[in-house]
Amino acid sequence: MKRWFFIALAVGLFGLSSKAQTVKTGVLVVGNGNNAIGAGVQSAKSGANTTILMTEAGFEPTTSNQNISSLIEREFQKALAGSSGKTNNNANDLLKVWTDSIKNLTIIKAVNWSKFKRSGGGWAVELTNGKTIKAQVLIDADRSGKLKSALQLQYQPPVWQPLDYGNTIYRTSVAAGYALNGNNASIFSMYQLLLPTQDNLVLTNPDQQSIAAGQAAGATAAFAAFFHTKTSKASIKAIQGELVNFKLAIMPFADVSDLDSNWKAIQFAGLSGILKGFKRNGSINFMPEQKVAAEDIKQVFKDHFYKAQIWFDDHTSKELTIGEALDLICYTGSKSFATTKAEAKKNWEKVYGFKSAFDESRIINRREFAVLLYSYNNPFNVNADKNGRIAR
Repeated sequence: MKRWFFIALAVGLFGLSSKAQTVKTGVLVVGNGNNAIGAGVQSAKSGANTTILMTEAGFEPTTSNQNISSLIEREFQKALAGSSGKTNNNANDLLKVWTDSIKNLTIIKAVNWSKFKRSGGGWAVELTNGKTIKAQVLIDADRSGKLKSALQLQYQPPVWQPLDYGNTIYRTSVAAGYALNGNNASIFSMYQLLLPTQDNLVLTNPDQQSIAAGQAAGATAAFAAFFHTKTSKASIKAIQGELVNFKLAIMPFADVSDLDSNWKAIQFAGLSGILKGFKRNGSINFMPEQKVAAEDIKQVFKDHFYKAQIWFDDHTSKELTIGEALDLICYTGSKSFATTKAEAKKNWEKVYGFKSAFDESRIINRREFAVLLYSYNNPFNVNADKNGRIAR
């Protein structure tokens, strides 16, 4: 009787021990550079249980004053502000203070792994210390190439690309402003992060270390993990909206900071292509105080809204007044002009923060147009396909 008791006890303890050796997480990020930092932090902030795994003793962060920095990158730079830059130990001590304050984030350092494999729809990694990590989504932010080799997959890493309004792929941007040869007029498409044949695997570029691109990868992975779905079913609108809510630029407007109260409206107006930026000295400027010319917005407005064709046929002004802009927005958005006008007038200075008084007859500037568009007929709500073409 005693013998069977001890056998049963041993089996039970072995079962508990085996179970304890498996750690489950929503998103697993492998790497120790800026891509990994951005991915891990954003994934955790987006609500997914996230683990960053590195074989190295710590992060190897880099900073650049040429990129367009947004909220999380500024937090990252602030965390490193006291670093001498001479040793990674000092930088990691400072980063630890920052990352320790982030919920849902676990960081595992200096641990080798022996094998990566599929586990259901997700992934499992066997560590050399005997433990196993199971994850719903894997982010490859490894700079050594070892993970890619272990996965036995052939793929080209995603790349930042210059903003080109002749290519509608810019509407699929999930990060912007990475400096390419000193030019930060760049975007990063969400669809570059994914392999069509490999669900729940998110890619980064080991040669282009970027907090922003990491954030894009993290938000994409977190969407799949949080909603228990596949990365192939990721909603680009939801991910773009999530990143903008975390103050990440998805359009590289160098002259409008995310600290600007109208920044979000300007980002969405720019993403649609209705209000395009102007290239100047290696950057793209939004030029918010410039007047709105009808010819500049006409075709893209027609692409987004059926009724715009009729409106522009009936209106021939070269520049739009505030009253005409409201009329266009209300007509294409099927809203009452009188009600919208009264509300806009009420919000003009206190809510929108405009410095000039409301005057229907004055020519509207790009800042004002972006805010009215965002408030009453946001083009972000119009779907686009994977190539950024409008899909009404």
